[in-house]
Amino acid sequence: MKNIRLLFLFALGCLWSSVEAQEINEPDSISTKILDAVTVKGFHDKKQALPDIVGANIFAGKKTETVDLDNGGANLVQNVGRMVFAKMPGVNLWDMDGAGTQMNIGTRGTDAHRSIEMNMRQNGYNTNSDIFGYPENHYQVPMQGVKQVQLVRGSAALQFGSQYGGMMNYVMKEGDSTKVFSLESEQTLGANNLFNSYNAVGGTKGKVSYYAYYNNRHGDGWRPNSAFNYDAWYANVKYRFSNKGSVALQFSGMDYRQQIAGGLTDAQFKDNSRQSDRSRNYFSPIINVPAVTFNYQLSPSTSLELTANGVWGERSSIQFINPATVKDTFNTNIGSFNPRQIDRDFYGSVTTEARLLHEYSLGQVKSVLSAGVRYFDGTTKRRQKGTGTTGSDFNFTLVAPYGTDLTFSTINYAAFAENIFYLNKRFSVTPGFRYEVIKSDLSGVINNASFPVSYTGKRNFPLFGTGLQYQLTNETQLYGNISQAYRPYLYAYITPADQLGIVDPNLKDSRGYDIDAGYRGSIGNLLNFDINGYYLFYGDRIGKVTMQGSANASYLFTTNVGNSEVKGLEMYLNFSLLGGVKNNVNTDLRLFNSLAYTNARYLDVTVASGNQEVSLNGNHVENVPDWIERAGLEFTHKSFSSTLQVSYVSEQFNDANNTEFSESGIVGVIPAYTVIDWAFNLGFLDKYHFSGGVNNVADARYFSRRIQMYPGPGILPANGRTFYLTLGYKF
Repeated sequence: MKNIRLLFLFALGCLWSSVEAQEINEPDSISTKILDAVTVKGFHDKKQALPDIVGANIFAGKKTETVDLDNGGANLVQNVGRMVFAKMPGVNLWDMDGAGTQMNIGTRGTDAHRSIEMNMRQNGYNTNSDIFGYPENHYQVPMQGVKQVQLVRGSAALQFGSQYGGMMNYVMKEGDSTKVFSLESEQTLGANNLFNSYNAVGGTKGKVSYYAYYNNRHGDGWRPNSAFNYDAWYANVKYRFSNKGSVALQFSGMDYRQQIAGGLTDAQFKDNSRQSDRSRNYFSPIINVPAVTFNYQLSPSTSLELTANGVWGERSSIQFINPATVKDTFNTNIGSFNPRQIDRDFYGSVTTEARLLHEYSLGQVKSVLSAGVRYFDGTTKRRQKGTGTTGSDFNFTLVAPYGTDLTFSTINYAAFAENIFYLNKRFSVTPGFRYEVIKSDLSGVINNASFPVSYTGKRNFPLFGTGLQYQLTNETQLYGNISQAYRPYLYAYITPADQLGIVDPNLKDSRGYDIDAGYRGSIGNLLNFDINGYYLFYGDRIGKVTMQGSANASYLFTTNVGNSEVKGLEMYLNFSLLGGVKNNVNTDLRLFNSLAYTNARYLDVTVASGNQEVSLNGNHVENVPDWIERAGLEFTHKSFSSTLQVSYVSEQFNDANNTEFSESGIVGVIPAYTVIDWAFNLGFLDKYHFSGGVNNVADARYFSRRIQMYPGPGILPANGRTFYLTLGYKF
């Protein structure tokens, strides 16, 4: 960690040296077509759809959303997802802890675990650990460094990847274009000894612009045994070498250590949701993401974008992994505590993408083509089920070798193209395709080296889709899209890390498609809206089924449960209560409602459990609530803003059997819950601001996750009422 910080400081020094080498009065004449990202600003609402074209990407006919972030609208200090994504209907989030060290995001009935079914990006490049073999997103950027969040729903498969969940992109802040040097700093104190320090520098000098931050966040956590210490860093230096092109060097990273309080049974949660008897469990990921981006205007009608980035790091944990019914107590038979389990993954990958945007005409039909290729090469080294020490410290010393020692390799080639045909001034059609080639290799041993594993596979498959868009008025449009999706079974399914589950050795890949239709736009300053209906078919869906083993002991079996379908409605409305008042430009009171209905059900599915056949037809897909409602009241007056938000999530289950209860707490119903949050921001003396808020104002006791592995097993309680206060300035 010390070496990484020194490297980061050295990079900042080089960054400043490069800025000093430029002439102050160098003109900035970059073409407007060379855009790394576009921030679309509405009246007072901070949610809009993406334009038809952004950089070399096409978004016409797709369900897209953007949200600009600010302190008055959400708790950015702790990455509180239900506030950050409040205006994106149906974004399912797991409130696992209050540290904000990881986001768990799912959409339209997909698995939210570490955003495993999302194509997660930063400034347009991937941050998932391994796109196909192990796509969990361990990297979590601090939201204080994010300018805008962009979301493309299931139809993202053609341009960005085959994921069912879609693509989410964090557009990072950039340096002030009017200053050579600017300094931004925010210092936060909060409940449970929370301290957060965010500090950034940025500016523009001649052809060079830059932005860099360093963030440290630490605290004790809401439950005992949940202390954390999180560090994150980012640097971006962009050189505009002519009026046609630019190149940027970026480096970002994250390193944190978190104590894991462990899971609870239902009885324990009811008795005291803050309790914990796990004081010896720790989790620590380290992720670094270097990147290069290149943009060039080849001609007035043609532009080129190139990105290359790596994801290097590790994920390590040391835990007493037993269910909550087994106490972590002193073992008199061995004269010490029981040994802990050590699991360590090491990641290394490189991704390169090239995109070309070309505008042309076919007779009277104006057209825009976006085409590109991607190459990915990644390796994951998995060392699991090692026997660790009997101590209580953060220590990865092995007492006995790893029970699982595997190396996964994935090489992926992809080609994609989409074309907008503007058939007239109002109506456009956007067909597209993607072709994927995936080569996978797995080698190593499991079960304490008694069982060698070797697998080599190659998959080739095309994906097709089409989008439609009709500009009904100057401010409103109809849109629709159909797109295929694909998900290979993952390395993680082959080798479960916990002792409490079994994996089907005959897993198959999942195939399906997503259909969208919606109406969006605005009505003056009064209303901004997006109403969308969709259907998602998920074939051979991989899920978890509760099975009966020997002595009637229950366990979770990971298998292709069968086909599922998701029928849903996503609705966003933002209404100004003062929008009709003339000459009222400094004050507004807005009411927003973000509602999603997600009917995710298994189709005609029957599974064997012991000597019985169990029908799952009509059962809820696990970890998918039917209703997610987030509504809020926003007030702005000059330099003051405040948001009061109510979030409701309906009941859900965490297995395909829809089991109501288990003694261990590992499977069972997840009850509905309602959470109230408040945030505010006050600017003063031109350069200063004071912000803060209260999360879970009513101190609701709830949970959104049951799990049989890290960081449980059992119920993972969400935080009760907490507060935070921030003093910030920008010079």
